Amino acid sequence: MSDVKHDGRVREVTDATFASEVEGQTGVTLVDLWAQWCGPCRMLGPIVEDLARELDGRVKVAKLDVDENPEIVARYNVRSIPMLLFFRDGQLVETVVGLRTKNELAARIAKLAA
Repeated sequence: MSDVKHDGRVREVTDATFASEVEGQTGVTLVDLWAQWCGPCRMLGPIVEDLARELDGRVKVAKLDVDENPEIVARYNVRSIPMLLFFRDGQLVETVVGLRTKNELAARIAKLAA
């Protein structure tokens, strides 16, 4: 696994755990697809972790290292990172590519959770 430290509210998911941790969940789940070498990913990480703390109990937040999980990368046609996948009740409902502000992401999550 990576040497990145994540807040306890952000789960690391893998090819092996993605189905149960993301696709098998009810409610809203946000998945941050990232890589250690990706500068914008490292900038987005703290934003995602802040959202996870603020939305604890209401939205599940996960991170997936694209270098270590080729199955999910292929399944969701990941061509560029950072990429955020938004799921509602286990179904992909929105994809966002690139660095985004905390306010923009919070607004998207609020819309999905409504």
